[in-house]
Amino acid sequence: MGHSAEWPIFFRNIFMADESTVVAELGKDGLAAMVAAFYQRVRTDDLMGPMYPDDDWEGSEERLREFLWFRIAQDPTYLLKRGHPRLRMRHMPFQIGIAERDRWLELMGAAMDEVGVQGESRQWLDDFFAQIADFMRNREEG
Repeated sequence: MGHSAEWPIFFRNIFMADESTVVAELGKDGLAAMVAAFYQRVRTDDLMGPMYPDDDWEGSEERLREFLWFRIAQDPTYLLKRGHPRLRMRHMPFQIGIAERDRWLELMGAAMDEVGVQGESRQWLDDFFAQIADFMRNREEG
């Protein structure tokens, strides 16, 4: 049973997927494939592509992959290499508004479609990415 807006929050939490569901359904290899599919799209995207350094595509992909492994699969590699994620601070040099947030989510959604992320894992990842992407916004818009 998936979570539904009409269920009280304490029941929704009982039935909701969590990181362990994503790990069981995708594993680290599935997360890596999703990140690779995402960066294939970012490289040619007119809005997101220019935000990434041309000489560090592999590094960008590695950092996102290892961050997701850390956050979802409790793999310590990201922390050992980079320390605390400090996501907002690391992204401050980039102007991130509603358009950038929405495009990032669109490209990640397409990557999840490509690798076949479905069901509870898809719902959990959609919610997770939406929360993170909105948190990254650093440009006032009126």
